[in-house]
Amino acid sequence: MQAVNTTELIPFFRPAAMPLPIVIADDSLLARKVLTKALPADWDIDVSYASNGREALALYREGKASVMFLDLTMPDMTGYQVLEALQHEDLNTFVIVVSADVQPMAQERVRSLGAIAFIAKPVSPEALLPILKEYGLYV
Repeated sequence: MQAVNTTELIPFFRPAAMPLPIVIADDSLLARKVLTKALPADWDIDVSYASNGREALALYREGKASVMFLDLTMPDMTGYQVLEALQHEDLNTFVIVVSADVQPMAQERVRSLGAIAFIAKPVSPEALLPILKEYGLYV
């Protein structure tokens, strides 16, 4: 019996790139909408929304947060608490804080807790795009 070359039977298959899972965590529906509109229109992403920190962490644990846009002031669990939980549990995601609290101490604190960037509200595409490019999240 002659051996069959299976590579001739199986056509070359290359899976399509998967959308990047991101979470937008903010207790304000309006702020979530503004941030969503500021994202690049051609960015291949799968967006999930959280209205508090607990929801954001749950979405992360479900694998839906390679990138997390995080407000600091939310009910139930603040953005600071989310960052602390991510750091304490050694969880790995790109966190970009989006907040109206632009005090230098707040910015220093979120960076010390692992956030890669801080953007003041209201977020704009001009503020967001350089950060996404700097970290290779958008090309």
